Amino acid sequence: MTHAIGLIDYGMGNLHSVQRAFERLGATVLAVGDQAGIDRCDALVLPGVGSFDPAMERLHGSGLVAPMLQWCAAGRPLLGICLGLQLLFEASDEGQAPGLGLLQGRVTALPSSPGHPVPHMGWAPLLAGEPSPLWPAAAPSGLLDAADAWMYFVHSYAALPSAPRCVTAQVAFAGTPITAAVWQGAIGACQFHPEKSGLAGQHLLQRWLAWVASRP
Repeated sequence: MTHAIGLIDYGMGNLHSVQRAFERLGATVLAVGDQAGIDRCDALVLPGVGSFDPAMERLHGSGLVAPMLQWCAAGRPLLGICLGLQLLFEASDEGQAPGLGLLQGRVTALPSSPGHPVPHMGWAPLLAGEPSPLWPAAAPSGLLDAADAWMYFVHSYAALPSAPRCVTAQVAFAGTPITAAVWQGAIGACQFHPEKSGLAGQHLLQRWLAWVASRP
């Protein structure tokens, strides 16, 4: 059975690239802008590029916040991408607006240091965190398989979850591991762009789609 993947459309997401990435994997993708659209979906994707406060303003303006909160409270699948990960948390150093609060913790600014410019931009290998449907088992070294490890990042902020066990992957920045992906309940999210990360990103989206399909 083909599952309908709802792509949250609130005017601040790289919808075309994300949609194409899922469609290449055979998924049916629907642009979602209201409650009726959400009701037609089996899973949701929250993309995002830009700044925290304008994104939250647009989400509230679209009327999508309450339906998304209800969706997640019912334990239904949601995948956040880039800014979409940050919006899941309670607050961000980037602005004043409250986040969705689906995950406890806040988003903090990356430290600026010589040799490590902000934004953090480009390809970087992931470090394994807690197991989740997004990742296969890591090697004893804590590294993911090379085919699944290298992802493309563009960000100036990173999530600092209150519950470290929700971190399912990290990336080193300025010598310190920072959050690269999270998983809690039926909510997953990645700071990097899987749709721009070649085969590694494709494999991640495939694993997420397989997990969605395996649910009752």
